[in-house]
Amino acid sequence: MKLAVVGATGLVGQEVLKVLEERAVSFDELYLVASAKSVGQKIKFKGKEYTIIGMEEAVALAPDVAIFSAGGGTSLEWAPKFAAVGTTVIDNSSAWRMDSTKKLIVPEINGHELGTDDLIIANPNCSTIQMVMALAPLHTKYKIKRIVVSTYQSISGAGQKGLNQLHNEQLGIYDPTIKHPIHSNAIFHPVSTEDSDWTVEEIKMIKETRKILHLPDLAITVTCVRLPIEVGHSEAVFMELKENTNVAEIKNVFTNSKGIVVMDNLQNDEYPTPVMTEDRDEVFIGRIRKDPTITNGFWFWVVANNVRKGAASNAIQIAEGLI
Repeated sequence: MKLAVVGATGLVGQEVLKVLEERAVSFDELYLVASAKSVGQKIKFKGKEYTIIGMEEAVALAPDVAIFSAGGGTSLEWAPKFAAVGTTVIDNSSAWRMDSTKKLIVPEINGHELGTDDLIIANPNCSTIQMVMALAPLHTKYKIKRIVVSTYQSISGAGQKGLNQLHNEQLGIYDPTIKHPIHSNAIFHPVSTEDSDWTVEEIKMIKETRKILHLPDLAITVTCVRLPIEVGHSEAVFMELKENTNVAEIKNVFTNSKGIVVMDNLQNDEYPTPVMTEDRDEVFIGRIRKDPTITNGFWFWVVANNVRKGAASNAIQIAEGLI
C-alpha cells in the first residue's frame, strides 16, 4: 500500500498527516508531495523523516492512493496524470466536485456509491459536509422540501493565508491591498463567476448539496459569512419537511446517526460552539426546535471542524474505505 499526500506542507496537508497518525491508517510507503519551491524540505512523521518530492516524481512512483490538498488548478493538471498510472485520487479542492463523471463523497452518507473505476474522487466543501451529515438521515425518513441556511465560518477556510491575515491584524498589521479586514469583522467570500449576486461558497453549497443528496431540484438558499474564528464552521439551518414529525423524533434521528453528536439543552447552556470542535471529527448539532410559522418547519444549529471533518478527516475516511 503506497500512499501519497499532495500539498503536504499546507494547512490541510499538515492536518492530513496528523489525522493519519491519530487513526493509525495502515500503509507500507508514504510519499509527501508539494510544489517545486518545497521540494527537498524535510518533514517528520511518526518519528521518521521524509523528504518532500515533486509531482513528476510522485506520479512515477505510482502510489495506490493520493490525497490532494493543493488547490483546484494543481488538481486539474495532475489528478488525471496520477489516475493514468492507476492511482486513486481523493481531491480536497473544488476542481472535480461538479463533474458529472466524478463522485462527491461523504463516507457516512454515500461512500457505498464508490466503485473500483472511481479513480478521481471529490471531497465536498467543508460547509456542505457538515450540513449534509445532518440532512441526509432526515431526508431518508421525512423527505426534505426546502432548506434555508446561514453560515458562520472560520477564517481557516481560506487556508494558512487566511489565518496569517487574522494573526497579523490582531497585532495591528494590516495589508493595504485587502479591502475588508477579518479581525473584529464579518466578511463575505469572493463573488461567483456564475452569478454576481452570489458568492462562490454559496453556489458551492447549493450545487453540492443537491448532488450528494441526489435532489437536483431541491429548494435551497444560502448566505455564507466569514468570522474572525480560527477553526470551526457553524450553520443555522431551517428545513421544511414533506412528512409530519416533531422535535423529539428529529433528535432521535440525529442521535442514532453515525458521526453526529447531539448537544441540545439550551436551558443549561449546552449547545455546540466552534471551540469544542478542536481535534474532533464529529458533527455537533443543537438548538433543534420547531418553527411556529410553518407546518413541518424546523431549525437546528450545526458545528464542525472545517479543517478536519470538512477536509482532512473526510478524505482519510474515504481512503480508509479504499484501503
